[in-house]
Formats: sequence, C-alpha cells, structure tokens
Amino acid sequence: MMKIVANSLVKSGIDCRKILWINFDDERLDGMDASELDEVLQAYREIFPDTELSSVYMFFDEIQMIDRWELFVMRIYKSYCKNIYLSGSNAKMLSSQIATALRGWPVEYEAFPLSFSEYLGFKSIKASRFDEQGRAKLVSSCREYIHSSAFPEIVLMKEPSLRLRKVQGYFNTMLFRDMVEHYGLSNPETVKYFLKRMMLNITKPTSVHTIYNDLKSQGRKADKNKLYELADMSCDIFMFFRVNRWSASFVKETSRLPKYYFIDNGMRNAVILPQSGDDGKLLENAVFLHLRRFLDPMRKISYFSEDYECDFVVQRDENIEMLIQVCWTLMDAQTFSRELRGLKAASVITGCKNCTIITFDEEMESDYEGLTIKIIPAWKWLLNNPFNEKII
Repeated sequence: MMKIVANSLVKSGIDCRKILWINFDDERLDGMDASELDEVLQAYREIFPDTELSSVYMFFDEIQMIDRWELFVMRIYKSYCKNIYLSGSNAKMLSSQIATALRGWPVEYEAFPLSFSEYLGFKSIKASRFDEQGRAKLVSSCREYIHSSAFPEIVLMKEPSLRLRKVQGYFNTMLFRDMVEHYGLSNPETVKYFLKRMMLNITKPTSVHTIYNDLKSQGRKADKNKLYELADMSCDIFMFFRVNRWSASFVKETSRLPKYYFIDNGMRNAVILPQSGDDGKLLENAVFLHLRRFLDPMRKISYFSEDYECDFVVQRDENIEMLIQVCWTLMDAQTFSRELRGLKAASVITGCKNCTIITFDEEMESDYEGLTIKIIPAWKWLLNNPFNEKII
C-alpha cells in the first residue's frame, strides 16, 4: 500500500529524490534504537543538501522494529515534515497503541485479505458477468474464494499442502507472537482452545461463560475474566471482529451476547478443518468481511434478534441503511420463510425498507408483507462496493 502511494506521488510529478524510504526489517539495522534514528535524516541531508525536509515524503516500513520509534516520529512531525507514512505488524503496532503513542495524530488504514475482485485479479481470472460462460466461471471462482484463504501470498501458491502449512503458520504467528508473547500470556494451550471454540461458533452469539464452563469440565485451569480479556485481545490483533446485537439503547446493545467473525475463511478451515454444514457460516463470514472492508467511521454493523433474527443491520449515523440476511440456498421453503420473517421483523422495528438476502447463486425479487426484498447471488454482491446504491 505504501509503495502504491510512493509510485502515485512520483507519477503526479513529485521528484523521486523527495521520497525517503527506510525498511526497518533489514537485518543491517538490527539493534538500532530511537536515539540513532536521527542518522537517517543526517544521511538524507548529506545526499540531498538542497532539499527542504518539509517537502520530503517519508516512508518508514516495519518501524515497530525500533524501540521508542514514536519519539522520533513525533519529533519529525512537529519540527520538520508532515508527510510521514508508517507501516507495522499487529504484534507491536496495535491500533490503540498507535493512538496512544502518537497522541491521536495518525490517519489509519487497515489492510485486509483480498476481496473477491482482488482475488480474481491475483488468480488471473477474467470473466464477463454478462454471458453464460463468464457467469459460470465467476460462480465457480466464488465458491473457491469462500472456502479458501484470501491472504495474497497464499492465493499465489500452487501446491495445496504448502498453502495449508503456510496459513497454519500465519495462525501460529498470530497466536504465539501477537497474543501470547505480546500480552505475556502464560497458558498458550488454553488460549488456542479458546480461539478454536470462537472459530467454531462464528456467525452465532458467543458466550464466554459457556466456554469457561467447558474448560472447567475438562479439568483445565481458566480464569473467566481472563477469557473475556482474550476475546478482546483476539479482536485487537484483527483475528476476530465483534458484532453487537442491535438496540436503540446503547446499554442494551452492549449487554447482550455478541457475535464474532473471523479474519480469513481459509485460515479457519486450516486450523479446525472443514465441518459439515459450514457453507452457510463461511458465506456469512465472507459477507461480513466485505462489509467491514468498506466500512467508514460513520457506519456500524450489528445484528438483529428479537422473535426473529436478521444477520446484519448496517447503520449510518442515526439511520438504519440496510438489512441483510445471508443464506447458502433458499430452496427449502421453511428456510426461505425464516429469512423473510427475520427481515420483516427487523424492518418493522428499525424502519428500514432496504432489505437484501445474499445466497450463493440465487437471484430474484420477493414481495413479502409490503417489503420488496432483493435476493442477490454472492458472486455478484461481492464484486461491488456494498454501500453503493446499485448492484451491477
């Protein structure tokens, strides 16, 4: 992402000599600390003595490798240059810690696994949605996307066994480095069990208390308060995303059981192995990730649950913008009726008439008790920005 920005600056006319790029993941900089970072500026001045630092665009890649890096960055920002781009990995550069270290100055950008359209590009799949052969290719690719990992490196790998081992390695990195090491946790096996339980329960309201009782029944030592902290930590490192139950009351919204969604379907499959009946869960997880990828600070996602349920309530400011149900197939009449009732119940309470059901490959419109409900196949919905008015 930073290279795209740097290239765009040069293409827009910025002199390439005004691009200062340092990769702190370089072993030759191992052991460097904040007190030595000023040598970077001195070296740049010596090479380009006529260039004002205020006009330079500074890119510091993996800057979390340097202890107390934030002191250096804040000094540059206040005294020399406002054009500073930083990247860092989860373990030492969590969002909350950046905000604290840089006193609220930074604008943050999150990097997600590939969207469906990006996935098609990485796989060099070209297909027109407007002809039968192209649609068939998109449907097949969408099925593969929903069940596979969308991490760029994994997508480009050809050997299935290597992909499996690599994505399991990603999980272990998040488990041991981003959680156990970063937070100083003493029982990694309990942490791993807890995360697996959350993975199994994605898309469903999750009770930490229930997992605590299960651990106790197995004779494992567990602290209930620590388990609640683990749930928070797993969200802080972008392994899970918490979705609260919708309510007009903030107190009620935060007091009900939340749902959790996972960062990557392929990683989930690699860790807990595919389960029967998981198609619907994986599709709903993919839909959530697509919503979350395009989410802006003015929007939030919750779920509706009263007498009936609706998977996603998307709110912008004070207005409910859309209601979304996700279901693998509507071929079963009882399932179809359940999804329609959930949307109707949510619509009555929230006042939202923009109702959609996302299925794997079914498409139509359905009129139900005064509501016009769009039924859209996943391959089509995932190719669009979900907050655009029109699905092409």
